[in-house]
Amino acid sequence: MQAQILSGGFTDPSRQSAHVFRGVMEAMARPGTLHQVQGAEPPALLSLAAGAVLLTLCDTDTPLYLAGAADCDPVRDWIAFHTSAPFAGPADCMFALGTWQALAPLDAYPKGTAAYPDRSATLIVECPTLDPSGATLTGPGIQDRAALSLPETRAFQDNHALFPLGLDFIFTSGSRLAALPRSTEVR
Repeated sequence: MQAQILSGGFTDPSRQSAHVFRGVMEAMARPGTLHQVQGAEPPALLSLAAGAVLLTLCDTDTPLYLAGAADCDPVRDWIAFHTSAPFAGPADCMFALGTWQALAPLDAYPKGTAAYPDRSATLIVECPTLDPSGATLTGPGIQDRAALSLPETRAFQDNHALFPLGLDFIFTSGSRLAALPRSTEVR
């Protein structure tokens, strides 16, 4: 068990985290685009992409909420060893990780305030598949239209209506990720 906790992190942290960070930023800047990331080997309950995102974005100053099956000892121990991120409840987190169903309800997470819209949560949503088809996306970073296989559309429409407040989303599946910032309109 101890070996599983100690393994699976980046072997070249500065280079690999920079690659993953660029993938996340590209995904946020161009909603609906899919990005391949690698380097992490998290516990079996997490996708490779989710593990890489956690290793890149989480640290001692980023409270993390684990929802559903992701909230288990192997995942907690792996995250604690590799990132030292503190665990928090949904109302106090900066990042949340889980399946779409486990992360519900979305109103449990911080959406920022008028003075500090950046104090909102980013949800890392584990998906069975991630494809450039399904819901139609428009808005900043999208030339005409983009498409992304979202778990539903209504929640993202409601989230967009809160702009500049609201949640941001990173979707992960296998070694792929995509993002949906609150500024994106979903149809």
